[in-house]
Amino acid sequence: MTIASSNGSNRAQSPLIPDLAEAINTRPDRNTHDGKQPDLHQPSEEQMAQMMEAVRAILVGVGEDPEREGLLKTPKRVAEAMRFLTSGYNQSLEELINGAVFDEGHNEMVLVRDINFFSLCEHHMLPFMGRAHVAYIPNQKVVGLSKLARIVEMYSRRLQVQERLTRQVAEAIQTILEPQGVAVVMEATHMCMVMRGVQKPGSWTVTSAMVGIFQEDQKTREEFLNLIRHQAAFF
Repeated sequence: MTIASSNGSNRAQSPLIPDLAEAINTRPDRNTHDGKQPDLHQPSEEQMAQMMEAVRAILVGVGEDPEREGLLKTPKRVAEAMRFLTSGYNQSLEELINGAVFDEGHNEMVLVRDINFFSLCEHHMLPFMGRAHVAYIPNQKVVGLSKLARIVEMYSRRLQVQERLTRQVAEAIQTILEPQGVAVVMEATHMCMVMRGVQKPGSWTVTSAMVGIFQEDQKTREEFLNLIRHQAAFF
C-alpha cells in the first residue's frame, strides 16, 4: 500500500510530510526502459498506416481473409480504436488540471468513489475495467471534483498494469495539491484472466496506493476504507 515515483521530476516537499519526496523517489520505477524514461511520441499518419498493415497481418495470421467484405474496414477501425484507447499518452497533467486548484481552507477528507474506468493490459493488450475510489485530505487547497475522474481517465487510457495505474493516480494528486495524504483503491476485472490463460470469469483484482496520513494513520485509512465499502443509497 505504498507508492513509487513514476517519473524523474522534482516535487516540492509538503510541510506536513517533509520526507515524502525522498520516500517516493527512493523506490524503483518500473515504467521505464532499462531505467530510462520511455520514448513516447505523438503518433503520425505514417504510423497510422503501419498500424493498419499490422492489423491486416494479424488477420492473415489467424487464418482470415482481410479482403472479405466484413473485414475490409477492420484495419482502419482497429487502428482508430487503439488511438482512442491510448489517448492518455497525448495528455498532460498540467493541461488537464488547467488551473482548477482552489484555496478553500478545507482540511477534511474529500472522496470521489465508484469512478468507472477501462484500460488495456500492456502484457496482452486486452481490456481490464472496473472502479476507482480516490480520496485526499487537503492542505487548504482543493481541486475540481471532475479533475479526479479525469486523472483516472488520463492514466487509464494507456497501456497499463493495474498496480502502476493506481500508483500514478495517487502521485498525480500528490503532485498538484501537496495534500496531507492521498488514498486510491482500484478494483478491476482483467480480460487476460477471463478470456485466456487461467480463464476465471468473476475474479477481481484490488490494488491500493496510500500516501502521507493515509499510510501513517490507521484510523484515517480505516475511515477511507469504510466509506468505500458501503453501497451508495442514490441512483
